Amino acid sequence: MMTMIRAIVRPEKSDAVMSALLDAGYPAVTKIEVYGRGKQRGIKVGDVYYDELPKVMLFTVVPEEEKDLVVKAIMESAKTGEKGAFGDGKIFVSPVEEIYTISSGTKEA
Repeated sequence: MMTMIRAIVRPEKSDAVMSALLDAGYPAVTKIEVYGRGKQRGIKVGDVYYDELPKVMLFTVVPEEEKDLVVKAIMESAKTGEKGAFGDGKIFVSPVEEIYTISSGTKEA
């Protein structure tokens, strides 16, 4: 069984996460710039309210038995360490039922 891991991280942490995944042996990652907000519903800086904040979403698919290693690599490299900080991101883990390679048309296990 394969597992998809989607991580939404701060833009300034995305390179560190990509490097951590590569160093851990997981080079296959898709990276997308996204915008959104968490439970705090945006952020107010002075008189300006930012309803949507820039983030980066990273996707990877790994064997289910390796998911904890990947989640740990992401968490350690994405965390800012700021006390009381919010907005470091989220990690979503879900099963992958089927995988197909487009060029060959083959179905992977």
